[in-house]
Amino acid sequence: MTAVLFVVTGADHWTLADGTPHPTGFWAEELAAPHRVLREAGCEVTIATPGGVVPTVDAGSLTPDANGGKEHADEVASYLESIRADLEHPAKLEEVDLDRYDAVLYPGGHGPMEDLAVDAGSGRLLTAALDSGKPLGVLCHAPAALLAARREDGSWPFAGYRLTGFSNDEERAVGLADKAPWLLQDRLEELGADYRSEAPFSEHTVTDRNLHTGQNPASSERLARELLAALGRG
Repeated sequence: MTAVLFVVTGADHWTLADGTPHPTGFWAEELAAPHRVLREAGCEVTIATPGGVVPTVDAGSLTPDANGGKEHADEVASYLESIRADLEHPAKLEEVDLDRYDAVLYPGGHGPMEDLAVDAGSGRLLTAALDSGKPLGVLCHAPAALLAARREDGSWPFAGYRLTGFSNDEERAVGLADKAPWLLQDRLEELGADYRSEAPFSEHTVTDRNLHTGQNPASSERLARELLAALGRG
């Protein structure tokens, strides 16, 4: 069976520039949609978090406004409920054996800006996944995790890669750009990524070699299907 690792933030807040903790976690659609697509295709999905902590869903991601209406919001919440056992008993990221998995996916939410962006263990896993040639999916704010990746010589493994992620314009639109200690697009570009984006909140993915990235929640299902295609299951 094809095995896919989901690396999910363990943070329940994002520390803003003034030190205020902004409640957050993982974004519901970005975990639920890829998980459903991959599982329906016959993949076995394992969820891992730093320290094996139970991940927190961003409450804002469960609202009708965040999901285009109550019907879809209910569908997302219902799916997360159906995988509650997996969410409540995640693997410890530090103990993950990459060799056991055929692909890796990082869902977003603002949580990765707090923990995965500075998690050296996650950075090593990302570097190993990139070098392995296995499909590596990174969604929305989860490219923050790429910031922690370094090679032994100190270089950034993702320099020169075409990729996307939550844009500065999108951060402004949700009202957090002026409060943020840093912006994801800025940091990716500073490190040498070939950052690409489309109109705010439109479906947009970018593939460069085995790196597959999605700009925002609207890109969640498309990114999952691209991973399936890369696995030969699309």
